[in-house]
Amino acid sequence: MTTAPERTSDLYPTRGAEEVLIERKDPVVWSEPGTAGPMTAGDLAGFERDGFLAIDQLITPDEVGVYHAELERLMNDPAMRADDRSIVEPRTQEIRSLFEVHKISELFGRLAADPRVVGRARQILGSDVYVHQSRINVKPGFGASGFYWHSDFETWHAEDGLPNMRTVSVSIALTKNYDTNGGLMIMPGSHRTFLGCAGATPEDNYKRSLQMQDAGIPSDGTLTHLASDYGIRLFTGEAGSATWFDCNAMHGSGDNITPYPRSNVFIVFNSVENTAVEPFSAPVRRPDYIGARDFTPVK
Repeated sequence: MTTAPERTSDLYPTRGAEEVLIERKDPVVWSEPGTAGPMTAGDLAGFERDGFLAIDQLITPDEVGVYHAELERLMNDPAMRADDRSIVEPRTQEIRSLFEVHKISELFGRLAADPRVVGRARQILGSDVYVHQSRINVKPGFGASGFYWHSDFETWHAEDGLPNMRTVSVSIALTKNYDTNGGLMIMPGSHRTFLGCAGATPEDNYKRSLQMQDAGIPSDGTLTHLASDYGIRLFTGEAGSATWFDCNAMHGSGDNITPYPRSNVFIVFNSVENTAVEPFSAPVRRPDYIGARDFTPVK
């Protein structure tokens, strides 16, 4: 087992007696202007302003078919269903998420290292990067539950020990994202304010939170305030489209009660200069397959 470094100073306190709103203390885009990569200066400026960037086609239709077939293979593999890295729907007992797919699957491992993917992460974070988390998310329709409003960084800081906001996620659609089948919603600009949530973190919180969150949940009043300030953007698009979003962007997704499935592969890149220490607001850190302790750069 890897021993994490001791905690550094806590710039973003959370899980205390009351909610707190803290102005972001870190850059959004860490690279120098003109850094080479697939993102244009306009892309980076939009990401810095909004906290996200939508791309109409990150991977081709042929590639979508290959990755979707791999998703189906994993979802239907009894060994995967019994694996600790599988999270099942409480109601249907079907797989909801499968973690560490870049290690489980050679295909998804190659996707994480694809220059179209990792190149954008390096541009945003201004350094080499490693995969902090990867997973496939499945919403098969007819009642698949959503993910409530949250900031990923709040959890990764509290429970995984990431010190700074130097982490970025990409969600790559493997099915069409309609405006009705539980798509991703983000509050544009919310990445500039950290919301420290109220309430202590239960031990082994991850066992429940990956099915239904309890800790790290914003209050209705604060969510109303943030939505009033920033608005809400719903992302739609064809299979092969992608959304890059900052680790502190307030986001969530609704239930999928349509017949149309929604599946995506989700990869989180963290800077090698922002490696995890001990958790800031949790009694124990989460398993490595949820919050990596292997900081090897993606090549």
